[in-house]
Amino acid sequence: MKKIFSLAATVTVLAVVSSAADAKGPGGFGGGGASSFSPGQSFRANGPVTGTNGASGYAPGQLMQSNGPVNGAPGASGYAPGKLKH
Repeated sequence: MKKIFSLAATVTVLAVVSSAADAKGPGGFGGGGASSFSPGQSFRANGPVTGTNGASGYAPGQLMQSNGPVNGAPGASGYAPGKLKH
């Protein structure tokens, strides 16, 4: 019984570690995932967009309004952080 419990615990730990690594994305320590392209991170790196407050100028909808839609992506989805990371 202890061996079964130990095996189940090991499998669970491996699954959690693997899931966390997949969620982070490529790029090694300190970045590389889609969150590095989020409006908040862009605001921290570049400051506010003229005429907007905070990180809102980097929101996908604002980027689409100022730059136009991305070909093949409906609406502002082409500017979503997950799309920008590729």
